[in-house]
Amino acid sequence: MRLRVSVFWPTGKRAILKESTARRPRAAIVFVLGLAAFAAACSSRPYGNLIVGTSAPGASQVDLLVATTRAPVVEPPGVMFGGARGRGLDFADIVVSVPPDSARKAGDVQWPSSPPGDPQRDFVTLRADRLDLPQAKVDFNARVSRTPGHKVLIFVHGYNTRFEEAVYKFAQIVHDAHVDVAPVLFTWPSGGGLVDYVYDRDSAMYSRDAFETVLQALVDNRNVGSISILAHSMGNYLAVESLRQMAIRDHGLPSKIHDVMLASPDIDVDVFRRQIAEIDVKPRTTQFTLFVSRDDKALGISSFLARDSTRLGALDPTKEPYSSMLEKAQVNVIDLTHVASNDAANHSKFATSEVVAAIGERLAEGQTLTDAKPGVVESLGTFTRGAIDVAADAATAPTRVVDPTMTEKSVETAAQSVTLDK
Repeated sequence: MRLRVSVFWPTGKRAILKESTARRPRAAIVFVLGLAAFAAACSSRPYGNLIVGTSAPGASQVDLLVATTRAPVVEPPGVMFGGARGRGLDFADIVVSVPPDSARKAGDVQWPSSPPGDPQRDFVTLRADRLDLPQAKVDFNARVSRTPGHKVLIFVHGYNTRFEEAVYKFAQIVHDAHVDVAPVLFTWPSGGGLVDYVYDRDSAMYSRDAFETVLQALVDNRNVGSISILAHSMGNYLAVESLRQMAIRDHGLPSKIHDVMLASPDIDVDVFRRQIAEIDVKPRTTQFTLFVSRDDKALGISSFLARDSTRLGALDPTKEPYSSMLEKAQVNVIDLTHVASNDAANHSKFATSEVVAAIGERLAEGQTLTDAKPGVVESLGTFTRGAIDVAADAATAPTRVVDPTMTEKSVETAAQSVTLDK
């Protein structure tokens, strides 16, 4: 078997990737300067935007079921769940209005200057209701039953993400993918600040049992036909750990889990090698797809903080030992290096319009992202074993904005048992 790497070229033309070498002697200086520059550029962030408003002619609606390990909050309004850790699983039903395509750029989230926002040009919350477990069961079953193929797409966000940011980003992804799925957002207690990296990492591990519980409930649900998982950044650590637990407990992954898409995963390569080895305890039907980018500055920070350990989302899949590891694990690799990013850190390329459209088309057709059938993927790039190197000498990350709801930093009990079946 030969490892195949797909390179997304926005122009669709072949080119030669040039290798560059990270210069570690400059890393500390670049790290500090990068943080300062990005902090100045991102001095404000949306907060409290889940205020219910109205839609507009030509706008689209995305209906999300939310499962979260965040602690619920009442004040301030428009927040719903903060950055503290909850005592179990909570649920919500949130509907987001996406402005008409003529008024927005695909791949972007248009944040209102003040909530609830103008539905002609902004993302606007149309409904934001908390659900108890029985309500969540009824709500989910109604959604998946009317979804063609009964397909479910679960999104797990990354580090430094507030609740409303996760909601609106997933709404954008679902809308721009143009795929008919029942969307489920799993959001964990990210502190939502630069200095919360360690807290976020612990929160991700705190939430892995709850995520496995949600996955198992979906697998057991007779209304669910297939499950796809899209995880971003540190959310990959949570997702892959949960899948590892499930594989160990059940001697493999259930066949209902068709796709696992790892977007810019902030996972140490050696850790992933152990994780995927446990997941592969028997021949699996689940397809893993890895999105990498050599200019991912956020992963450059993570690598720096981890004493230059290679992050999975920034490795060179053509070099050993990575090439053999990925080939043995049957992981498809897609290079997004030359795809333009909507964020300064080049960390969210998976959410750009062309990449999301490719994901949506493949999920709709039940194919892997590297199937050699003429379509979106092939129009964006060419299959190659071209070089990708790690961008470890650049670093940016959002500045910290204090979250007034961050009052609870620990919990006493694990996630509650959930069954989303009728």
